[in-house]
Amino acid sequence: MRRIDPFYALAAASTFLVVGFIVLPLVEMIRQPTAADLQASWMDPDVRRAIWMSVSTSGTAALISFVFGTPFAYLLARRDFRGKRFIESVVDLPIMIPHPVIGIAILSLAGRQHWIGRIASELGIKVMGSVTGIVIVLTFVGLPFYINTVKNGIEAIPQRLENVSRSLGAGAFGTFMLVTFPLAWRSVIVGMILCTARAVSEFGAVVILAYHPMTAPVMIYERFTAYGLRYSQPVAVWLIFVCLGLFLLLRWLNPNSRART
Repeated sequence: MRRIDPFYALAAASTFLVVGFIVLPLVEMIRQPTAADLQASWMDPDVRRAIWMSVSTSGTAALISFVFGTPFAYLLARRDFRGKRFIESVVDLPIMIPHPVIGIAILSLAGRQHWIGRIASELGIKVMGSVTGIVIVLTFVGLPFYINTVKNGIEAIPQRLENVSRSLGAGAFGTFMLVTFPLAWRSVIVGMILCTARAVSEFGAVVILAYHPMTAPVMIYERFTAYGLRYSQPVAVWLIFVCLGLFLLLRWLNPNSRART
């Protein structure tokens, strides 16, 4: 009998523990509600509205990240400048800050006591308790995932291809659109999916800035505190299905994953 190296045995045991630690609570969550409970939950217009609110605002956050984050990611990937490491740290900051703190920070800017809040109010832009406020929060928490993903994707493209394009007379924008973007499109889509998935799950910042209109995580919390597990679990299961769909799409688009399949 072939002897198994103790290290690989430890690695296999750790794998089972980690996978079980992640999967078992989710399986139990999905298993407990009956099909009738899930159907009744889906037929509730408030549930569908909350899930759509989460998906639509998260998608909007991803589109905003695409418009403003793509040129920023290109700059970080292709240029070295003084303070670059500091800027990269600032970009990653929303990942580490406790999310209720993010909600409070944005709320402090949106209030009438701050000049930004006063200007927004004069322009008729409502942030607190609005879809606009939700989108701002979700963009804040999702933007780092988009920027880092696209930055890594652009860094993987040989810069000599851009240099050839520039030597043939193309400008910086033309080179980006004709050379860089077509080669980095998969990273752009993956970044948007990551941004959307992160935004869909956001609760702490949203509940401070905009309890209403309800997103799915806020509705799950509201139903759990008011009615308990029985009424919150079906909504949570539907949200798990949404996240699972996003990550299945992510794995399909991930070049490394596809190369191994």
